[in-house]
Amino acid sequence: MPGLIDERALSKLRWRCRRGLLENDLFVERFFALSEGRVTEQQASGMVALMDLADNDLLDLLLRRREPEGELLRDDVIEVLGMMRSPQFSKAEEDQGPHRARVVKTSPATPPTRHSRNDHDSV
Repeated sequence: MPGLIDERALSKLRWRCRRGLLENDLFVERFFALSEGRVTEQQASGMVALMDLADNDLLDLLLRRREPEGELLRDDVIEVLGMMRSPQFSKAEEDQGPHRARVVKTSPATPPTRHSRNDHDSV
């Protein structure tokens, strides 16, 4: 079994994985929840490779708009992507119950429209 990274390395990895897009952060948090604090050296290497990407490129991979290619076509990257893309919830996510945080797409609020006087009159 591959070696696990120590607590200090895990803390550095978490810090390195902070992203500018909330959507990416949610996928990253899923990875750490699934690993339950036990990240292998191989997984850490794959995660670092993914974190070198621009936010939009990373999101494209996470949403399966594209697949790893070139330097990213490696076992460690594919393993981490699989964990991040996983639809299954970890025990920690299940414990949060049905009220866990969710990403919800909303449309911009539209101001209320004014009705003319005739709209309300029943003549």
